Amino acid sequence: MKRLVLLLALALPGLAAATDYAVQPGASTLGFTGTFQGETFNGHFDAWTAAIRYDPADLAHAAFDVTVTLASVKTGDSDRDSALPGSDFFDVATFPTARFVTTGFRRSGAKVIADGKLTLRGVTKPVSLEVTFQPAAQGATLDVDGVVHRLDFGVGGGEYADTSVIGADVKVTAHLQLTAK
Repeated sequence: MKRLVLLLALALPGLAAATDYAVQPGASTLGFTGTFQGETFNGHFDAWTAAIRYDPADLAHAAFDVTVTLASVKTGDSDRDSALPGSDFFDVATFPTARFVTTGFRRSGAKVIADGKLTLRGVTKPVSLEVTFQPAAQGATLDVDGVVHRLDFGVGGGEYADTSVIGADVKVTAHLQLTAK
């Protein structure tokens, strides 16, 4: 019996797992930055959900699963806001959501990179996001950023594929306020 207790005592620290977090929507944002005719514009999504499991000391058990309601896109420009949900861009009638699911995490120097698969317009491609995690008394903040190549997903294809008019790269950013579950 003493051996069993000793074995459990030695094994328990190795069983530490990443923490599950609830996102505080009012204090969190999911946004992007693009270019149109050489001018930078910012946008965000009002409707999205995220399941977050994270601990920088336990990256093997960390996971992100984010689903975005594409029709909730806002850029502050009425023409752009009405065009983005349409068939030339997000095509929300056929593909109402986008989803990013991590496949793993890795360290690159002092940075943590979340590798995953983004599904957008029915196309799934690898995407990597840089992760900044700050623990706090009641939870944490989590910031991510990366670049998505819009044409890889058919966003703005056809007559909108000209990257001198609409930039090919879209910077994706998120600031999440988290509470431990």
